[in-house]
Amino acid sequence: MLRGIVIYTGLLIALRLFGKREVGQFTLYDLVFILLIANALQPAITGPDTSLGGGFVLIVVLVGTNFLVGKLDNMPRFHRLFTPAPAIIVRDGKYLQDVMKKEGVDQPEVEMSMREHGITDMKDVQLAVLEPDGTISIVPTGVAMTRTKHRIRYHHRAG
Repeated sequence: MLRGIVIYTGLLIALRLFGKREVGQFTLYDLVFILLIANALQPAITGPDTSLGGGFVLIVVLVGTNFLVGKLDNMPRFHRLFTPAPAIIVRDGKYLQDVMKKEGVDQPEVEMSMREHGITDMKDVQLAVLEPDGTISIVPTGVAMTRTKHRIRYHHRAG
């Protein structure tokens, strides 16, 4: 029990020193990190007493590596390697079934996102986009879209 508390405390301290992202901002790297840390620290908690030091070494190595990957992710070329592009799944009120199938999104998920955006009718959806973080953005009909080199910006039309 004491080893579990010690490892938990060590991990909290390491995450506090290196990580500032909120849970909702987890990246693919963070998910891999969580899976690795859970598996790697299990022997330090339940194994022989000599594994406690190894647990701390694993904490430092995995947290440090995740921190480094987070810094590398700020480089556009590295970021593009592991971050999928947004996918348009609805255009002008019509589902793009082939894209939805490829991305693993179904109509009830799109409809739930529409309701979250206050839209109840598909004809009121100009664009629905599956974002890289898995959320679905909805652009209602009547919103002017200005395409830029890197992203799409949306402006409400007056009147």
